[in-house]
Amino acid sequence: MASSWMIWSAVFSSARLSSALQILIYLPLTLSTLSKPAFLLLSFLLFVHSLIHGTLSLLWNSPLLSVLQLPMHPFLLLVCFNIFADSIRPWLAATTFWWEKFLQLCSPGYIVMEGMSSLLVAQKLGRVGKELVGEGETYQFGLLIAAAAAYVTSAWWIIVSYPTAAASPLSSTLLGVALTTFIFLTIIGFVLRRTNVIESSTLSLMLAYNIWLCGVNQTASVDPASSYTPLLGNILPHLQTLVIFITNTLPKPVLIALLYRLIIMHFASRILPTLGQDHWDSVEGDAGDASERPSSRFSHAILTYRQAIFVMTYSHLLLLDDSSQIWWRWMNVFFLLITWAIELLMESDDDIVTKEWKVE
Repeated sequence: MASSWMIWSAVFSSARLSSALQILIYLPLTLSTLSKPAFLLLSFLLFVHSLIHGTLSLLWNSPLLSVLQLPMHPFLLLVCFNIFADSIRPWLAATTFWWEKFLQLCSPGYIVMEGMSSLLVAQKLGRVGKELVGEGETYQFGLLIAAAAAYVTSAWWIIVSYPTAAASPLSSTLLGVALTTFIFLTIIGFVLRRTNVIESSTLSLMLAYNIWLCGVNQTASVDPASSYTPLLGNILPHLQTLVIFITNTLPKPVLIALLYRLIIMHFASRILPTLGQDHWDSVEGDAGDASERPSSRFSHAILTYRQAIFVMTYSHLLLLDDSSQIWWRWMNVFFLLITWAIELLMESDDDIVTKEWKVE
């Protein structure tokens, strides 16, 4: 019984991983081999399919759905290739045009979600660190070493990234303002006793990560001749060509930004149900259902439609050029700092949840 459960668990996990890898490969593949409208059409079809898949998971919560959706992604890719083999119809061109506009309009939403999620995760780590400090001096000493290592790592990361991240006078000015703001906010938080070294060091790593991304070269060199080799004849050269194509086509900074955004949002969705837990219990009583909390319902919706969010986020990152990536990254940096400043300086005597997250 246990062995069969392990086998099916491995099958379902492999199916989910295969679905994610298909999306990761098919979208840049379409963008590099066909055209931008074909990429937008595939992105739209994958988004619609993800909405249907999420709704079916909501109504019929079965892991078998992850296996059943595997043939859909290659099928949608073939549909796009067949559609763009001839002249595209006007209504399809209009669909891709409005889908691109919709992705562009959602750009501020991605910044808000990533910034708020980063702050939530940093504060959660600060709260866990505060609880561990009370367990004994060993935890306190270990956490101090970890915070010091995080500060040193972020400082080294920023120094190494400075030549590329501050390539222009405006970029160097933004970098200086961001670092000065972070230092002053950390000092203010320590003076007001509304933060700790765990939260501050975590935010310093997030700041260094964003500054590093501002200086990463996002262009990928792809040899068109290496993208096409005959499948029959010799399978080994074909596999080598496929590996080279994937390595050169998948934009590594975009993948790093996508991975960070998805992971930080996933952790934030796990943290959200715990916000206001004591206040909700005092209102609803101990018998209150935790799943009925607004934060729990919101987290459940995010987790249910996480594949649709994945497709939207990835498509949006692939559409951005180098300059757009950089300026949206700077907006993310300052949104995170402004949000943290508001959270630190906001007077909230009646906010029990905020006080519990602070250093007493």
